[in-house]
Amino acid sequence: MLKVIEKSPYVCDICNKSFAHKGNLITHKRIHTGEKPYRCDICGKSFSRSNILATHKQIHTGEKPFRCDICDKSFSQNVNLSTHKRIHTGEKPYQCDICGESFARSDILITHKQIHTGEKPYRCDICGKLFSRGDILTTHKRTHTGEKPYHCDICDKSFSQSANLNTHKRIHTGEKPYQCDICGESFSQNHHLRYHKYIHTGEKLNHCDICGKSFSLKHHLTKHKLCHTGERPYRCDICGKSFTENGVLTKHKRIHTGEKPYHCDICGDSFSQNSFLIRHRRIHTGGKPFHCDICGKSFSEIAYLTKHKRVHTGEKPYQCNVCSKSFFQSNHLIAHKRIHTGEKPYHCDICGKSFSDNGGLSRHQRVHTGERPYYCNICGKSFSQSCNLTTHKTIHTGESHLITLNRNHAGERPYHCDICEEKPYHCDICGKSFS
Repeated sequence: MLKVIEKSPYVCDICNKSFAHKGNLITHKRIHTGEKPYRCDICGKSFSRSNILATHKQIHTGEKPFRCDICDKSFSQNVNLSTHKRIHTGEKPYQCDICGESFARSDILITHKQIHTGEKPYRCDICGKLFSRGDILTTHKRTHTGEKPYHCDICDKSFSQSANLNTHKRIHTGEKPYQCDICGESFSQNHHLRYHKYIHTGEKLNHCDICGKSFSLKHHLTKHKLCHTGERPYRCDICGKSFTENGVLTKHKRIHTGEKPYHCDICGDSFSQNSFLIRHRRIHTGGKPFHCDICGKSFSEIAYLTKHKRVHTGEKPYQCNVCSKSFFQSNHLIAHKRIHTGEKPYHCDICGKSFSDNGGLSRHQRVHTGERPYYCNICGKSFSQSCNLTTHKTIHTGESHLITLNRNHAGERPYHCDICEEKPYHCDICGKSFS
């Protein structure tokens, strides 16, 4: 006998969505009306449902009774614990029936499906922008109001989204729950792990239709295209400098404010950018995750690996437009160009002498300070320049004396004076020449 499926009796007269229970319809209608009858008696914030108010109050009480038995992280709700555990298990039980992509959370699947349908029922009454979810609209409105309701209880920094607060707190705790299954490196954010994995796969699916250059991430392509257009939409209100990305502007402003929000939990040193902290930490850990596939040498940063590979390939991509000389690194080209221009932008604040590169100024300043930072690990003697230490070490190894002896036996004389090289007077007994 066939079972008759009854139509849900409670229908929304605004969007025609149907519900099995009258209470669900009443709750649903608040999406359209904006009604929020449940008010927090501590901070005054209002909510459309009582269970959301109950969850919100745990922000004030700090109560987190549900604990993960794998990493000991605590949560205010059991459902949040269940979702969190999927980070460890990799479980993605919610699958899109259109494209087959899987997700760890049902709300992410719902949002994803709107890519296929194009549905965006939530509209901002300030700027008119449309959104697929009500909570995304709520977050968006904070860009207009400037509201930042989520506060870090360690450093008092505020955020417009709870997810951003959770990510920020990992700076203080050092938590890195996302681990690469290829090399074992861990990350504080899931998207950092995704970016990292492209190092291993080399995948670059995003292509510039102007110059053909490829990128592993879509936003890298978007940023790259600004090179062609010259557009710099983000402007510093302090010095007027413009930038292609809002994130770069945020980092730049720390030059003016002196803010250094990223702290090393080993030595306490602070940094203005998270990437600087990551690089710094490798000093303590000795981590060198980037490996040359030709000679096997390892590096702490991918930029160092890129430069190193040019030793093998002989590539010199930076060419002087005056004399056509080429260089491995862009900073070498910049320093070289000062030979042509005569520019010496680095000045000694003690004697006023000028130099074409910062390294030359640093070496010169040791004349005034008497600093000798390079020590011989054999006799303890110190030097102001690394090249002098290298020369000194040949005294202990005997290398310099051995080279001289070999030249005496071979008759080799590699150093020639370009002024008085001619020696017209010869000894008729031993053949030695004199000027």
